[in-house]
Amino acid sequence: MDRLEAFEAMLAEIVAQEAAEKQKMEELKAQGREKSATYRQFFGNRMLYKQMLDRYRKHGLL
Repeated sequence: MDRLEAFEAMLAEIVAQEAAEKQKMEELKAQGREKSATYRQFFGNRMLYKQMLDRYRKHGLL
């Protein structure tokens, strides 16, 4: 696997993980569990994913 393939695989993984955690957060929110540790962890993760994806967009990689 070369560097470009590795980058593409990583990017796809981040995008998929962000979408999956967003779905889980919506489910927790529907249950009224916005203050749970799980919800807060997903929220923190999504902030990190957003930062990473924003940097990729800034450099024209996304």
